[in-house]
Amino acid sequence: MSTHTPITGRPVRVALVGAGNRGLTYAEWIKAHPERAELVAVADPRPAARAAAGAPVEFDDWRPLVENRIADAVVVATQDRFHVEPVLALAEAGYAILAEKPLAPTEEETRRIVEGVERAGVLFAVCHVMRYTPYTDLVKEVVDSGVLGQLVSLDHLEPVGWWHYAHSYVRGPWRSEKDSSPMLLAKSCHDLDWITYVMGGRIERVSSFGGLKHFRPENAPAGSAGRCLDCAVESDCPYSALKLYMPTLREKGAVWPVTHVTEATDEAGLVQALREGPYGVCAYRGDNDVVDHQVLAMQLTDGVTATFQMVAFTEQTHRQTRIFGSHGWLIGDGERVTVQDFRTGESTVHEIGASGSNAADGHGGGDAALVEAFVTAVATGDAGAVRSGPATSLGSHLAAFAAERARHTGTVQTVPAQ
Repeated sequence: MSTHTPITGRPVRVALVGAGNRGLTYAEWIKAHPERAELVAVADPRPAARAAAGAPVEFDDWRPLVENRIADAVVVATQDRFHVEPVLALAEAGYAILAEKPLAPTEEETRRIVEGVERAGVLFAVCHVMRYTPYTDLVKEVVDSGVLGQLVSLDHLEPVGWWHYAHSYVRGPWRSEKDSSPMLLAKSCHDLDWITYVMGGRIERVSSFGGLKHFRPENAPAGSAGRCLDCAVESDCPYSALKLYMPTLREKGAVWPVTHVTEATDEAGLVQALREGPYGVCAYRGDNDVVDHQVLAMQLTDGVTATFQMVAFTEQTHRQTRIFGSHGWLIGDGERVTVQDFRTGESTVHEIGASGSNAADGHGGGDAALVEAFVTAVATGDAGAVRSGPATSLGSHLAAFAAERARHTGTVQTVPAQ
């Protein structure tokens, strides 16, 4: 990435394209730091979403931002399949861009984005928020210190969470590959990116297995119905929509994930949404087709190996990681890192402390740190503040595409070196 003209004497002006949960999260940091940044516009076809963003200028489409450049930077947080056109047009218009991951659902479209922003010469960052957390800083500090000796292997688990999977990937916008993208790309290009960042090498070869095992019509409980509100066995089902959303509304109000289900703020509105919308459909009788479990075996640079597992059937919590070196090993759980030094026989525990593991909780500080880094890069003209630029992000996407080819063909796939 090249350097860019610094902005002096005023906050960075930012426009938001796509005011969903992710976009609004980034907008909150901007609005909370008026001395650093200013949210000047929002573009979203939904009036309620635009109102939630709270920007002084509203558009129902992103194109007016191209026609009239009113900001220094744009956050593109539309759904996965609607990144390519706005990113390329906004980059050509000269905006610095922060784009939600995944960049696009296909390799061809992902390459188009990367080539387009590099050709335009604009500052470009991808929302790989895991790179920016204090926990990641700690893990990387340990790995880079040499205490583990020569790096040999890594084992990484993403526990998606039984209720989170049912919400987002059975009933939600990411339930269908044709409408969004493969589960590995949508949920875990984060993790593939994180593995390469922490281990300091790219993924060169990959094999993969997995599929949609449980959330299928043949696994529906006896006596169940098409919707949870009509179901005689709903109270015994862990994936009951009433169980997933009604307690949250009663205890916390209209917050995520309830806000994904309905714009209403009362119980009657939630019930109506469950009666009519996708979030009230039986988890076994929907139109979902993305995997609920997947494993990867990978070879990284210099013969380092890695395994990765993404599985729905867990508590919704932090990623779990083990890193094996010639002189020590590391165990991390998102809040603490335990290091065993083979030379001394001693174990050392480094605490980061409790922090939210999911999108609703800011990804353990990663959401805020990402936006701060992006705003800093725009303000100073120094792209070095950004850890997730176009070339590095392309690598994790290419690994995900290769893993999907491997899963579908039962082969070992080589990951292109860009």
